[in-house]
Amino acid sequence: MYDIKALYEAESVQHAVSLLQEHPEAQIIAGGSDVLVQIREGKCAGKELVSIYMIDEMRGISYEEDGAIRIGSLTSFSHITKDPIIQQNINVLGEAVDMVGGPQIRNIGTIGGNTCNGVTSADSASTLHAWDAIIEITGSEGVRRIPIHDFYIKAGAVDLKPGELQTAIIIPKESYDGYHGHYIKYAMRNAMDIATTGCSVNVKLSEDKKIIEDVRIAYGVAGPVPMRAPSAEEKIKGKLVSKDTVKEFAQAALEDINPRDSWRASKAFRQHIAVVLAERALRESIRLAGGEIDE
Repeated sequence: MYDIKALYEAESVQHAVSLLQEHPEAQIIAGGSDVLVQIREGKCAGKELVSIYMIDEMRGISYEEDGAIRIGSLTSFSHITKDPIIQQNINVLGEAVDMVGGPQIRNIGTIGGNTCNGVTSADSASTLHAWDAIIEITGSEGVRRIPIHDFYIKAGAVDLKPGELQTAIIIPKESYDGYHGHYIKYAMRNAMDIATTGCSVNVKLSEDKKIIEDVRIAYGVAGPVPMRAPSAEEKIKGKLVSKDTVKEFAQAALEDINPRDSWRASKAFRQHIAVVLAERALRESIRLAGGEIDE
């Protein structure tokens, strides 16, 4: 059923790094919800695998000393959705990963695997982009941290050098403190489907809830990798909360995205959906932040 050359079980992060150096052609496997499917399809037949699934130090969610939220790369989607730190600060991430596959996939699938695939349709990716996530990578030369938008190189490729593995995802305190967000996934089915387009928005309002102090928007399947829409963000910073501001924001997103035609949807349809999702996601984010939009 599975054509695997060898399986090596890492006992720690440093052990995993050593195994990856000893076996440079090996592929990392965590939950296996993607890798085993690829092997079964013959895409990675005969591969050596380095399993990191038993490395407990890469699991869990906690605060760092500066208030940043640290999400271990082996943390499952189900754990993220139920975690009190996530629910209190970035509940939208829990909502986003709760749209991945079905319960079995969410119990075994990991946030690290979801991002390391490098696919633009990953439900966690657009939300993490909208929260200015930082990716922690560990290798033989130590630990490095890079912004998530630099982590994605091209479709299906991320910035992991030989002998490296992703160990955590960091959400800086200044990126979540005072912000409220919403994620919308548009797909042909309500469950067990890949996003046709995904849109994540978060907003920070003034104390009186009348002014948009800051806003971030990110898309999945609007380009070869998950991406922000900076034109839309800059268009409405400092503006009054209003229906005109919301519409201006949604239209401006078209200046940055570049979706493709595929059997799932045409480019024109994805552009149309991107505008609709941006408006709906911003409206809900404003509501969650305590603002009201006069109609």
